[in-house]
Amino acid sequence: MKIGILSYRSHPYSGGQGIYVRHLSKALQILGHEVTVLSGPPYPQLDASIKLEKIPSLDLFGAEDRIKEFKLNFLYSPVDLYEWTTVMTGGFPEPYTFGRRVLKYLKESKQKFDVILDNQSLCYSLLDIQKIYPLVATIHHPIIKDHRLEMESATNWKERLSSRRWHNFLPMQKKVAPKLNQIICVSGPSKQDVVEEFLVNPKNVEVILNGIDIEIFKPNYSIKAIENRIVTTASADIPLKGLRFLIEALPRVIKDFPETHLIVIGKSPNKSKIRNLIGDLSLNERISFKSNLSEEEVVDIYHTSQIAVIPSLYEGFGFGAGEAMACGTPLISSDSGGLKDVIGDSAVKIPAGSAEEIENEIITLFKDPKKRDNLSLKGRKRMEDLFDWKISASNYVKVFEETINAHKSANN
Repeated sequence: MKIGILSYRSHPYSGGQGIYVRHLSKALQILGHEVTVLSGPPYPQLDASIKLEKIPSLDLFGAEDRIKEFKLNFLYSPVDLYEWTTVMTGGFPEPYTFGRRVLKYLKESKQKFDVILDNQSLCYSLLDIQKIYPLVATIHHPIIKDHRLEMESATNWKERLSSRRWHNFLPMQKKVAPKLNQIICVSGPSKQDVVEEFLVNPKNVEVILNGIDIEIFKPNYSIKAIENRIVTTASADIPLKGLRFLIEALPRVIKDFPETHLIVIGKSPNKSKIRNLIGDLSLNERISFKSNLSEEEVVDIYHTSQIAVIPSLYEGFGFGAGEAMACGTPLISSDSGGLKDVIGDSAVKIPAGSAEEIENEIITLFKDPKKRDNLSLKGRKRMEDLFDWKISASNYVKVFEETINAHKSANN
């Protein structure tokens, strides 16, 4: 079948969205389907067999001076004017504006699809698209969770106002989600949260676990891990990732293991609460942030790390946990949200939001090489048995076929 995958932004080096688009499209293509990704910038890195249809935006988040990006012709383009104005007032317009642009493309293009898969734009235009095409929408997790945690961690009215402005797309998503005919969630807890937060009919939601590329993310036992190196995946400025609890755990760990060093796969803004915390605890020399890494570079970090820690307060799925386990890196992880489905009994579980639990388990694992070896083997086996992308893609195809048949019946 001809499959179109919509993704309003698909950054190849940060966040799970770009990973999801790249690997799912490749797995669907391997199964014999023709896949086209329709994406706004930043554009994904795709397998050579996958067609990329670029849906340009103003890409204001990649601009050095957004004011200078204003053009007089915006006055004749409501979508461009809305995008520029919303960004300039602290909002995030891309899901909405991408939807407007991709709907126009689908209406005007000679290229036709058997089914469309939306990657969590949840924009108003989906309601028009599903009249034209059989449509399935993936919801990784409701962003309401992110917004709520940001509001709880805000220390003043400016931070709360900023969070409200940024999440200006949430009312749209809450209106659109219940009207979609078919939704896929990437874990059982994610489905439960989507049903509760977006008030969707649970009968319209199918759970399909994401995959992990077990051919790229795999152990290399010829590489010796660096003593007391810890790796985590987190954006420093996103409270949802729980990075501050891992950082707060480090001083005691360093007291017992003076060589301890943390590598964070993710960006570190120059000015942030996390950066201030690192300075207050005198950990600047102990923590390194690495971003814009290729998959091979990420794999090398896992191979050279003695343990991985995922301290997230919530995840819809948890690619970082799965990739660490696939590489055979012993994992300590919270079991919040979809992480439960990823780690099973193959990682050390900790409650979310506890620096004390993190430090205790890190010290225990540093002291116990046999336990590390056992976790390494169990984690890899779990990824091989349950998280091959081909398994995930096969389940998507089943949902696509059912959605196509339902669309045909509704239009006859």
